Amino acid sequence: MNGKKRLLGMTLDELKEVASEAGLPGYAAKQMADWLYKKKVVSIAEMTNIAAAKRSWLENHYEVGAMAPSDFMKSVDGTIKYLFQVGEGRFVESVYIPTEDRATLCVSSQVGCKMNCLFCMTGKQGFTADLTSNQILNQIQSLPENEQLTNIVFMGMGEPLDNVGELFKVLEILTAPYGYAWSPKRITVSTIGAKGLKRFLDESDCHLAVSLHSPYSAERLSLMPVEKAFPAHDVLELIKQYDFTHQRRVSFEYIVFKDLNDSLKHAEALACLLKEIPCRVNLIRFHAIPDVPLESSDMGKMELFRDMLNSKGIICTIRASRGEDIFAACGMLSTAKNKQKD
Repeated sequence: MNGKKRLLGMTLDELKEVASEAGLPGYAAKQMADWLYKKKVVSIAEMTNIAAAKRSWLENHYEVGAMAPSDFMKSVDGTIKYLFQVGEGRFVESVYIPTEDRATLCVSSQVGCKMNCLFCMTGKQGFTADLTSNQILNQIQSLPENEQLTNIVFMGMGEPLDNVGELFKVLEILTAPYGYAWSPKRITVSTIGAKGLKRFLDESDCHLAVSLHSPYSAERLSLMPVEKAFPAHDVLELIKQYDFTHQRRVSFEYIVFKDLNDSLKHAEALACLLKEIPCRVNLIRFHAIPDVPLESSDMGKMELFRDMLNSKGIICTIRASRGEDIFAACGMLSTAKNKQKD
């Protein structure tokens, strides 16, 4: 490490502080933002409308901080899993998912995860660190397919709302006029219902996805220890206080496990639980991970589950599985990389 601070991932207010420190006029912050987020430069030397002497000063103290992926794996279906190094011996994953009408990037927010969900490979790693705004945004900006992106989902390694401060800086840069100037409708934040949820609902117009996986508290607790601290009932009661009928959308993620949560009884209970929330449910086929006895439900049962929810007025779809030949489950590629070091 060279000890330099990284400009990529700084908000406009933070860049104003850098400009002041460098003895630059206030408008230089907007110039730096243009170079970083519009032109996507990789070096301060490319910021040619900043005086040469000031660029030299900046180069002595700062760097852009854009870093290419260290590895990747490409699926036969076009999905690409990228590995980014985020410190000595630390790696996170991003997954690029192209389809006919969109190109989505699934972004990580932490190294490992504290939540320890039974079905999640990232949770088996344990928690190592929150990613900085630089490390989160770099997964987007340094993606080889960056210019093709239409959507971003914070649904990779880690719990985004457990790292809410850094997440919000990235959301600001993605949506602000000085940054990417994206519509919030192109961005979805996925959560199991962590402590930052109320702030997100109050301050962001981005879409929300909530990991539910069972309509029954005890069963959900057996899958997701977070049910004890943040019960699904409380999460749903909070969500009911907000408007999801216009610009912002809420969806519920439901991984379907064989003979555990795939019965029509579960579908009816789920419909009852969500009946007051304008939402959709995404059914997800489980990708097996080592040393976990859970199995994926068969497609017939998933279709019956979907049809039951739709008949109850809950929009429900079965998410297409992607990238199964390239360590599809979150955390598997980074876990394999870490084991190579040991």
